[in-house]
Amino acid sequence: MDMFQIVSEDKIKKAYKDGEFENLPGFGKPMQMEDLSGIPEELRMAYKMLKNAGYTEEEGRLRQEMMTIEDLIKKCDDRSEKENLQRKLNEKLLRFNRLMSQRGVKTNSSIFKNYQQKVQSKLKG
Repeated sequence: MDMFQIVSEDKIKKAYKDGEFENLPGFGKPMQMEDLSGIPEELRMAYKMLKNAGYTEEEGRLRQEMMTIEDLIKKCDDRSEKENLQRKLNEKLLRFNRLMSQRGVKTNSSIFKNYQQKVQSKLKG
């Protein structure tokens, strides 16, 4: 055991003795196990983190659709089709921004855009 694990164990034992775990939501009830069998094992931790942070499947679906439309726009040569795709992208972007604002996330801040670009480049690369 390394030093951090020993210190952590001691703190947990002390908190348990002091009764700090007794008023937690769900105390004394069985845990609700979530079926993650449909998610690849290497993505389960990321999925759980996103879910615990309040990231919904609808947001993920909208983001994926927006990225697909952006790729189509880049490859499209037909002007009218490009305008149609841009309208669809704008609609999805408005819906995404509304979802994010309901959660209290400001999607038009420079910090968010910088972080968003970093995440997207990691996902594509």
